[in-house]
This record gives sequence, C-alpha cells and structure tokens, in this order.
Amino acid sequence: ETMALQLLLLLLPSAFGRVALESTVPLHNTATSRWENLGRADAHEMMTLTAVVKVDESNRRALEKVFWEVSEPAHERYGKHLSVAEITELLDVPKARVERVRLHFAQAGAIRTTVSPNRDMIEVEMPVKAAELALKTRISAFRHKSHRHVRILRASSRYSLPDDIAEDVVMVGELYQFPRFRDSGLNNLTGSGNWPNDCDAAGCKGLVTPGVLAQRYKLPTSEKDLKLTASADNTMAVAEFQGQYFKPSDIDSFSKSCHRDVEVDKIVGGNSPSAGVESELDIEYIRSVAPSVPLTVIYNSQYSLLKWANQITSDDSSPYIHSVSYGNDEAQQTSTEYMFSCNTAFMKLGAMGRSILFASGDQGVCGREGCGGLFSKRHFNPDFPAASPYITAVGGTNFEGDSIGAESVWSAGGGGFSNTFDIPSYQASAVQSYLDNKDADLPPQSYWNRTGRAYPDVAALGGTKTPYCVATSGRFAGVAGTSASCPVVAGVFALLNGLRLNAGKSPMGFLNPFIYKNPSAFQDVQSGKNDAGTGYGFKAIQGWDAASGFGTPDYQALSKAAME
Repeated sequence: ETMALQLLLLLLPSAFGRVALESTVPLHNTATSRWENLGRADAHEMMTLTAVVKVDESNRRALEKVFWEVSEPAHERYGKHLSVAEITELLDVPKARVERVRLHFAQAGAIRTTVSPNRDMIEVEMPVKAAELALKTRISAFRHKSHRHVRILRASSRYSLPDDIAEDVVMVGELYQFPRFRDSGLNNLTGSGNWPNDCDAAGCKGLVTPGVLAQRYKLPTSEKDLKLTASADNTMAVAEFQGQYFKPSDIDSFSKSCHRDVEVDKIVGGNSPSAGVESELDIEYIRSVAPSVPLTVIYNSQYSLLKWANQITSDDSSPYIHSVSYGNDEAQQTSTEYMFSCNTAFMKLGAMGRSILFASGDQGVCGREGCGGLFSKRHFNPDFPAASPYITAVGGTNFEGDSIGAESVWSAGGGGFSNTFDIPSYQASAVQSYLDNKDADLPPQSYWNRTGRAYPDVAALGGTKTPYCVATSGRFAGVAGTSASCPVVAGVFALLNGLRLNAGKSPMGFLNPFIYKNPSAFQDVQSGKNDAGTGYGFKAIQGWDAASGFGTPDYQALSKAAME
C-alpha cells in the first residue's frame, strides 16, 4: 500500500509534465568515450547523487560580491572570510524549496537524504530503481576502457523532474559527467636529469626529487625557516577519488629515502591500504614542499566533484588549501548547469578563505576530445574546472636543459581560453598584453575564444622530461603530469598561509587576485608551446601566457609579497 502511494505521489505531477535537466549535454557515446557501457545497472545497487537546489540569482550575486571583496588584497574586506552559517544566511535558500526537492527523492525510495548546511545541495542515497523512478531515466554501469577496474554508475538516457520540482533544481549530479584519468604513459618514466640524487633510492636518479624542487623554487628546508611556517591553525588537503588510496609503507619508504617528514595527519573518507600512484604522488610531494603543514587526505569512493565540494563547504574546519587533480573538457558531458553549480561552490570556498588549486590537464589545448579537423571544424577544448574563473589552475613545465635551471612549457600541459566564462577583471590586463604581443604568434582565431577566462595562472615542473620520483607499489618510479605540478604549488601556498597565520593575518583564500598583482614573485617561463605535438597551441613568452601563466614559484619572493 505504501509503495502504491509513493508511486501515485510521483506520478501525479507528471500530469503537468516534466522538464529534462542538462538537456544540451550529448549522451554517452561509446565510439568517442573512454568509457564503455556495461548495460543497465542492477536495480538494487546503491548510488549517491547530489541534487543542486536553486539559489535566487540576487543572493548568488551577493555571494560573488563578497567572494571578490575578501579575495582582493587591496580591498578593505580582504581576509575577512565568512563562516558556513554566514554563507547560509547570505544564500537564504527557502526551507520550503529544499523540503519539496528532498521529499521528491524520499518518496521515490531514497534511503538517505542529507541537506547541506547551506541548503543548496541535497545528498541522496538510493537504489538504482528509485533513482530511475525519481528521474525517469535509465541508469547504466560504465567501465573505463584502460583502467578496467574502475566502474561507475551514470545515466544512459535523458533524466527529468516534474515541472514543480524542476523549477527548484539546477541539476542532479553526476549523471552525465565522466571523469578524466591520467594517461598511463605518464607513469613508469625514466629521468634524464643531470643532478645529484638527494634520495637514497637508486631509482630516483635523474628524476625530480624534493631536493630538486627546494633548489629551483627556493623553498625553506632548515628547521629555523620551516618553524616560521608552522602554525597550529594551518592545514592543507589533497582530494582523491575512487580507488586512489595510499599505502603507508610507500609513504614511509619515500620519507626515509628522500629525507622528508611525509605523513598524513587526517583521513576523511577512509583508506584501504593499497598503492594508488595518483594519491601517493600528491601526498609525497605536497608534504615534501610543506613538511610543516598538517595534511588531510579527502577520499571519495565516487567520482563526484559536487560531493567533494559539498563536504568542504559544509565544514568550518576544512583545510585552507586544496589540491585537486580532477577535470574534463568543458565540451565533454560538462553542462553549463554543472559548471555553474561547481562555480557556486568555488565562490563559497573562496568566501570561506579556502584556496582551491586544480591541475590544468595533460592534453595540451585539444583536451580529451582532440581538436577536430579533417571532417570537422578545428577548435580547442578548454579544461574544466581549470578554466573556471574562481579557482587557481596549475600548468606543467620541464627544465630547458638537463640541469636545475630555467624551465620550458611541457608540450602536453593544459592551457588556453574558456568557451564558457569571460575574462575576469583580475587577469584582464595581463591577458590583453599577451594577446597584443607579436611574440605570442597566436594560433588561428577561429580555434579559440579570445574573450574567455585564460589559464593556467601559474605552473610547476610536471612534464615527461622531468618526471617525479614517487614511491609506489613498493618501488620508486618516475611519474609526470600537471597532477604533479598542482600539489607542489599548493604546498608553496600552504607555507605562505603558515607565515601569515603566525603573524596574526588571515589565510590567503582565493589566490588569483594576489597572483596577478605579484607577477615578479614567479619565475617566468619563456620557451615552449602547449601543442602536444599537433603544431597547434599557445607559446610561452615573456610575462603571462596561456601555457605557463606567470611561471613557477619563487618562494623567497612570494613570502615577502604575502606578508605585505
């Protein structure tokens, strides 16, 4: 009887019609995707979804205003960050609206519905059959064609909500979004560096080690200097997703061999001690750069950027710095609604004083989909979230020569211009100078959007010529990619937060206004092109460019600028 009543309640609104959400996103296509459809998911398998509840536009604008004010070093409100409760008050999402949406899923058979403190997201746990009923869709299982152990649940047909519920919802995620994986060609690399191996492991010879980074980026290594960055309040985090666990024995082995105090201070979401190279790269290098800053690993068993963002925006004590090596092409199953929802979360995080850094991608300007051509119009595919105006994007470099010195753009490092977001004011002048510079030798204008948000903002070593020495699966191996660059830059800013907190100042929060005001605090990269071997891409030139941003960190210069 109860089930019949639930069905009746769900069917009643359909008399008034349904609205398809994220309707412009192309459905999964096995021919072009790196994921294969394994067929309909078992009706009883559990899945977790995030319903993004609409925030009134005037309130979202008020949030964005605060976001810019507290992030701008010259503004009187700089550093006056908000609490979770203050953001909830600012967004002022009506409780009745949230309850309508929550009830829709509860009545469809959800076993858990959790409303976020800000009332703009509802996490829903439900069996597949209940999700199919609530969303009038088909849920299928998908497996990655290369990483065959990874299986996810996604919608294989359009999803919709009844009219009266749809008007309260931006989207339900992630139903169409397929995560990007690091290319396996970025693992098990050998190094050609001609510098002393400061790790005991012979496998690190010629590879980038903590000592190489310390020398190039002028990092603090003495006990005295690191003490200045050690604050009881300071914290940093890396985000890991499905299956990317770490093996404590690998972390210990790296610590002993490379003479760095690498440890994980807190784990959110659990750890199954197995070797995930992505996770171990993040942990070993963010802590090598910032050994004085406590590290949290935030693990999610599902690939969900929304769930991750919801976790940290719901917690007043979430770490100040977050390094994330997750992304996809803007064009690839990444709807405007999805990007809009992520951007709202990024604004909340900046308003809370959190710094979010994303890897810029490892496919040059063409992204996962390629640039087209031959039978289709050639165009670049910017990355998301790297091309979001509300986060810091980190590109990749190599050393120009075989010794520690000047750097050159890694040809496969992500960079370019968003097709969705306009150039934000903090970078307008720097980007215009780049566009006006004859040395830029820009690619044909029809391939890219010259009025879009440009990225990356900064860069660090991460190219295949200079792979990092990572302890993984009981041995030392060379690993490359912007997912190496990102935790390094995140570690640098974690050190700067330590300096500021020790001086009674606020954490830095959203970093880009500071970065664009202090170009001389970075080591300019003036050679290379992110064309990934295709001939099409953006050149590195003097000053800011769409291949390396302002270049790579100079900690000594940054530490002075951060304390002004």
